[in-house]
Amino acid sequence: MPNFTLSLSIQKHTLSNIQNWIERNALSLIVFVLTILSILLFLFYYLNGLGLAYNDARSHLDIGRRVVEGLKPGIAQLGSVWLPLPHVLMIPTIWIDIFWHSGLSGALVSMVSFVSMGVIIYLFLKSLGAGLLGRFFGVIVFVANLNILYLQSTAMTELLLMATMTIGCYYLLLWAKKEEVLYLIKSAFFIMLSTLTRYDGWFLFLFAALLVAVKVLIKHGFKISLGQLKEVYQETEGKLILFSTLAGFGIALWFLWNLVIFKDPLYFAFGPFSARTQQAQLEAAGELHTKYNIVLSTVLYLYALIYNSYAFTVILGLFGLIALWFSKIKTEIKVAAMALLAPLFFNVLALFLGHSVLFIQGISGNTWFNVRYGIMLLPAIAVFTGFLVDKLKNLRWTFIGLFAFTTFFAFSSGDSVAIDDARVGSSQKNVTEVSGWLSRNAKDRTGFILISAASHDAIIFSSGLPMKKFIHEGTGAYWESATTAPDRWARWIVMRTHDDNDLVWKDVSRSEGFKKYILVDSYPFADIYELDEKYLGDLNTGPTFGKQK
Repeated sequence: MPNFTLSLSIQKHTLSNIQNWIERNALSLIVFVLTILSILLFLFYYLNGLGLAYNDARSHLDIGRRVVEGLKPGIAQLGSVWLPLPHVLMIPTIWIDIFWHSGLSGALVSMVSFVSMGVIIYLFLKSLGAGLLGRFFGVIVFVANLNILYLQSTAMTELLLMATMTIGCYYLLLWAKKEEVLYLIKSAFFIMLSTLTRYDGWFLFLFAALLVAVKVLIKHGFKISLGQLKEVYQETEGKLILFSTLAGFGIALWFLWNLVIFKDPLYFAFGPFSARTQQAQLEAAGELHTKYNIVLSTVLYLYALIYNSYAFTVILGLFGLIALWFSKIKTEIKVAAMALLAPLFFNVLALFLGHSVLFIQGISGNTWFNVRYGIMLLPAIAVFTGFLVDKLKNLRWTFIGLFAFTTFFAFSSGDSVAIDDARVGSSQKNVTEVSGWLSRNAKDRTGFILISAASHDAIIFSSGLPMKKFIHEGTGAYWESATTAPDRWARWIVMRTHDDNDLVWKDVSRSEGFKKYILVDSYPFADIYELDEKYLGDLNTGPTFGKQK
């Protein structure tokens, strides 16, 4: 018996040492494992031709490339509709051809964000008092998702948005917990970064500001005497001003950017390339079914959420949210944690107001489109699920076993709606025929290609040709001259014939010079016209405008 007791004591001591070692080195382990996983996955999807499947991924890469190379390079090429941070972060590497053509320049941003998400989910759960198992399980819930593993290997913006938003929510939680103003400043900084990544961040800014005010009220208690009213008001005002000044700085910069570059602070919202213009076209075609329909908006987003995160995981996350809310944690901390739910409210509201569109095959539309938006709630699900597993000790291994079971089948069946959307949904464009023609016929011949980047960025990217080969909306005087007198500037014209949504067709088809072109090939996404050889003598084949303002 003494030997058995001694052996048991040694085992417990050994297990305790192992646990302490893991606790001390947990973040290093997460960073190491996720970094290796991230690199391997990028190579896997790149070699399988999926890394650049999303049309938007190619457009993001082209925006970054136009900043450093083209007929009119410069910071103004960041444009007006998509927010600038993802493209700014590409600039240090996008000038290297292999980083541009492979998509690695944009994927690097997603990959770093992916690793950061593992760290922040672990820390978030630690701050909520979850044990080691619950923290690691939360990280696994996030990482063991095929949609996340795919998106982190692309130049899409979801991972960067998730990282900036979740880190902002984490520091908001720390501020609610410890009342140190530095945490509120850090929260504001990362939320500001999210507002420069995607417009989801703008809603988080407003939502988090509301939570800041609610937290101050909870601190003082909702039954405030008249004597305390002024004090509470001043504290609330001070905290909101401190938070909002920094968190809203990116939004103010974006208004200023649009005013300086495009002479209209609301150009991003109402301009010809805005989401509003696109949604108006869908509405005219009878495809904007969710507008002013709150039930359909909610149902569609919940379907997208389940398709992206899988039904069992979503159910676990819901129970985890309930467990957190009814736990003994201070109310102000619970309220701060609710910031993780901002993507749910934002997406439903955006669908309801007609500012966003989401197609789920068989429910709305005949294809997939923007279904990846459902993945934005996965950080919340990961945190709440990790918390649930930590608190329900008697059921934790049942939950973990069922999660492993459902995840195994998701992986074995390749169940990734983000990949489906990229390969066969409306988010993809198989432009290989057009881009292949340009690559074969224009690569070693002098002359510019006139094309609308707004309509055909995927063609520009997929052609593999230098950006300085193209005249597009962002090339200033070249664009103005080529759309007026194409025969003097463009050896080739790529456009959708008889479609006024294609800006090249809209202008060039009405010019006299267009009569000098021959239709050389026609494809599903665009037609290719080439200038008749007898007019080549009058063609400008090199940059002549110098440095444009």
